[in-house]
Amino acid sequence: MAAPEEPLRRRKVGSAGPGPGSPPGPGRDPAGCPARLGAGTFWLTRIVLLRALAFVYFVAFLVAFHQNKQLIGDRGLLPCRLYLRSVQQHFRGGAGWDAVSYAPTLLWLLDWSHMDSNLDAIALLGLGVSSFILVTGCANMVLMAALWVLYMSLVNVGQVWYSFGK
Repeated sequence: MAAPEEPLRRRKVGSAGPGPGSPPGPGRDPAGCPARLGAGTFWLTRIVLLRALAFVYFVAFLVAFHQNKQLIGDRGLLPCRLYLRSVQQHFRGGAGWDAVSYAPTLLWLLDWSHMDSNLDAIALLGLGVSSFILVTGCANMVLMAALWVLYMSLVNVGQVWYSFGK
């Protein structure tokens, strides 16, 4: 079988842009203007989804800020300090790997003498991060993971009050 003398497809050497019958390039609409709401772009969906999730976190941290002291604070109905001490006693020791894996929370790393301020700090930090995402619509994996870690830190010491998630 002999090779064809002309290539199957020829390139246009003189023109830098696409021809009149070719599809538009990425990020451009057919008129040549930058694409704002073009097909195949999901920026609006991303912004709406991130802001909706940030709103849910914002409400959750706001509720936690107002109720944590009365429910799981130092003088609350079920103090989380006592819960963490009972977890330590159950695993016979300090904050070892078994205790931390049973109740994963950032409170293991903090001073327990001011548990109300620790709970408020976690809730306020979550409020700050979620409000940043809510206002700007910008988020990345680090911010979303931080929100998840902060909220799960409260849920894992919430006992009866947060047991709907367990």
